[in-house]
Amino acid sequence: MADTAGKYTAARIRVDGHTDSRGKRDMNLQLSRQRAEAVVRYLTDKGVAAARLTAEGLGPDKPVGSNKTAAGRERNRRTQFKVQGL
Repeated sequence: MADTAGKYTAARIRVDGHTDSRGKRDMNLQLSRQRAEAVVRYLTDKGVAAARLTAEGLGPDKPVGSNKTAAGRERNRRTQFKVQGL
């Protein structure tokens, strides 16, 4: 992603952090935000301008897998990129 961001310097990137549904909601929101912020730090360390990046913690609210299975919960613990301005 850092390489791609370097090629499209006008693009703004939002990093969304997600969690599975296990645990307390407020802790999942905090964890998902920390997950997204870690990715933003990585990208800035790779030279992407911090002004182009935002981090959002969405917790367990947008699952892509079932939280009833270990495999589904694993899929839900993720980050996603939203790219704007291309």
